[in-house]
Amino acid sequence: MSQQRNVQQAYTEGDIILAISDITSNQVSSVKRAAAIYNVPRTTVRRRRAGQRSRRDCEPNSKRLTKLEEEAIVQRVLEESSRGIPPSKAHVQDMADRLLRERGGKPTGKNWVDNFIKRTPELQMRWSRPYDRQRAACEDPVIIRPWFSLVQSVKAKYGILDEDTWNFDESGFMMGKISSQLVVTGSEKPGKQKKLQPGDREWVTLVQGVAATGRVIPPFLIFAGKVLISTWYTDLPRNWVIDVSPTGWINNDLALAWLKHFDAHTKASSAGAYRLLIIDGHDSRCSIEFQDYCKENNIIALCMPPHSSHLLQPLDVVPYSLLKRHYGDGISLLARSRIHHIDKETFLPAFKAAFEKTFTVENIRAGFRGAGLVPYDPDVVLSKLDVQLRTPTPPAPGTIAWEAQTPRNARETEAQSMLIRNRMQNHQGSPASSLDEQVKQLSKGAQQIAHNMVLVQEEMGRLRDAVDTLTKRKTRKRRYVRVEETLTVGKVSNLIAAKEGGSREDGETPAKRVRAERRCGRCSEIGHNSRTCKVEIEDEDSSDASK
Repeated sequence: MSQQRNVQQAYTEGDIILAISDITSNQVSSVKRAAAIYNVPRTTVRRRRAGQRSRRDCEPNSKRLTKLEEEAIVQRVLEESSRGIPPSKAHVQDMADRLLRERGGKPTGKNWVDNFIKRTPELQMRWSRPYDRQRAACEDPVIIRPWFSLVQSVKAKYGILDEDTWNFDESGFMMGKISSQLVVTGSEKPGKQKKLQPGDREWVTLVQGVAATGRVIPPFLIFAGKVLISTWYTDLPRNWVIDVSPTGWINNDLALAWLKHFDAHTKASSAGAYRLLIIDGHDSRCSIEFQDYCKENNIIALCMPPHSSHLLQPLDVVPYSLLKRHYGDGISLLARSRIHHIDKETFLPAFKAAFEKTFTVENIRAGFRGAGLVPYDPDVVLSKLDVQLRTPTPPAPGTIAWEAQTPRNARETEAQSMLIRNRMQNHQGSPASSLDEQVKQLSKGAQQIAHNMVLVQEEMGRLRDAVDTLTKRKTRKRRYVRVEETLTVGKVSNLIAAKEGGSREDGETPAKRVRAERRCGRCSEIGHNSRTCKVEIEDEDSSDASK
């Protein structure tokens, strides 16, 4: 018994297929011989030769959902994935449970989703990553394709060669941050291994320019500060530039300073009369001074579509990601050497080593190639656009004769019903089997629409709850509470209630205020005013004079 169990654990589906193939092609004389060669039980080979399917291909008897219900879930998952919001395992299980509740069934078990994905070739599990919606909205061929046409037309208009095609962008660094990487650790430690980093979060900005041929101009670094320190310049190339800004970010003045730095290093070696400078839409590139300098010095600044630099900007496509990885490796090496504080003097040597390792001719050309610019190939970028945020327009009703198939919407259901009615009226020319098949298709389509409606109703319920929550938040009146001490939510609520109409210290809701009735300004009585008052009031001086 133990030997039989070991045999069953050793073979695979591929071994069974090979054993049957050898028997069929007469390479092996008997089932016993084939089973021994591939270490497969003889009974398994006999049953599979007789037509029995593998357990993987068989539908389990305990399936909770019907085939149509599972098809409705698959269709829903694919639709949500195409819109950039793929569902989680819990969401898929909610879909199944909702369909089961609709017909009084019990909910699915904890392993149902995993088994469902295994037996459904259209689905698979993948890790998702957050993706900015503005970026996804701009990943549209309608937006991206004109960009390549614009680059091509500008280069043709001004006679710009690849040698004069440049890209300019900035990238920020946190001095003490390292990148994630694979490490070797003891096998007894479970989970992810933590790796200490210095943790200095001071910001540094690199402003860099590269050409499509692989040429690179000296870097332009921006530190956070107000003055330059002499120790920064030790052991650095003499043509590097270091400047400061209050935040460590680029601004209009520094962008213009970099443009002059770029002009000084490229003007003399320019192959043609004009240079193309590909930029993003940052405010510092849109200043009048920046644009005027470009115009005066034959620099054609071409701005990419918004939120698309991760696809279209050569520096973002390859070099900058490599630079941050190499810099993180350098900081990690310093941390292993017990250096736990990264200041500017420590940052510069580590950055210099990472810069020299990153900005090679091969990496720069790979960036332009990945952006589809040099060599010119828009399909390199267009083939990556896979997120669709717009709902496709349903096709208009056509005039082509309807063919018998499972209807998927109201129009197709109506066409299928009309086809059945026409054939029933002319039953002599239509066999009963054909009518039966069409009725089955109509029934299947109606069931699919019903299942989809259940899932749509579930989504509509979630949307209504979300809209109600947002509506309540937006209709609340916002007030500023100015105090000099830390208050609890209850105290702040009492202060707001007191300002609106008074509040009790015990926190109970105050009674509704009733407006007091107006009184006469002369006699203070209710029911009239001072103009209609019949009470005459004499001044003290006039009464004394009358006496």
